[in-house]
Amino acid sequence: MNATRLAGPTVDSVRREWTARFNAAGIESAALDARILTGAALGLDLTGLIKAARQPVAETEAAMLEAFAHRRLAGEPVARILGSKEFWGLPFKLSTETLVPRPDTETVVELALEMLRTMPHSARPARIADIGTGSGAILLALLSELPEAFGVGTDISLAALMTASDNAVTLGLAPRAGFVACDYAAALSGGFDLIVSNPPYIRTADVAGLAVEVRDHDPHRALDGGADGLNAYRDLIPEAARLLEPGGALVVEAGIGQSGDIEGFMTAAGLTMMDAPRTDLGGVARAVGGRKMPR
Repeated sequence: MNATRLAGPTVDSVRREWTARFNAAGIESAALDARILTGAALGLDLTGLIKAARQPVAETEAAMLEAFAHRRLAGEPVARILGSKEFWGLPFKLSTETLVPRPDTETVVELALEMLRTMPHSARPARIADIGTGSGAILLALLSELPEAFGVGTDISLAALMTASDNAVTLGLAPRAGFVACDYAAALSGGFDLIVSNPPYIRTADVAGLAVEVRDHDPHRALDGGADGLNAYRDLIPEAARLLEPGGALVVEAGIGQSGDIEGFMTAAGLTMMDAPRTDLGGVARAVGGRKMPR
């Protein structure tokens, strides 16, 4: 912390104050959010916050923390305030056109890696497509685990693609990652060993009832999946099946109660269901995968 110190509240006291105010506002992660925002305003990690607990907070730092905290009280998620979010142990920059990557989506990465590693061996590097890539989180997490693989992410939003491209550069994965503007997979020509996607799957009627952190801050077109929440799968799954190499796999994220319908779409598109859907920590069937069997 480089700002000039003034007598007044200490690091620990301001953290506790905002924890109490967040609790009073009904924010479930009050203590964690207060700690993260205090650390961001003061330029301190957890260890630094502990060591500096009794040090006074400068006026400029207190003002920055107050600005952060009032944004949180207004329903803006911490990741949006800070402009970044960790996913699969990697830092991802965000923009208004990208979803905040969530831990549930890591089940897609887990199942995708498992299905790719059990596909018939190929002498060439694996080719991966991430449909609706957003921040690039799923694609870049996969490439970080597969040092020989190449991938492409598609998105209809140019702003999202710019964010994904920046993340690829930051993570040192840009030489193996490309990004294309199109609707779903319209610009792709095939030959993929793995296709992944976290498409919009919230029912239109349910969007208004989402938590304010999601409803007011995530891009609506990345949330709204139509009347039954399944529109994206109807379009995406047949396209993906066509683009897969024999033996290749498709893995998508599913909303609550949607895995059975998604398996039906995959079967109708000629894919074979190899395993049960992968569940998230809440027990929800979150990642569904199908394989294009060799003829």
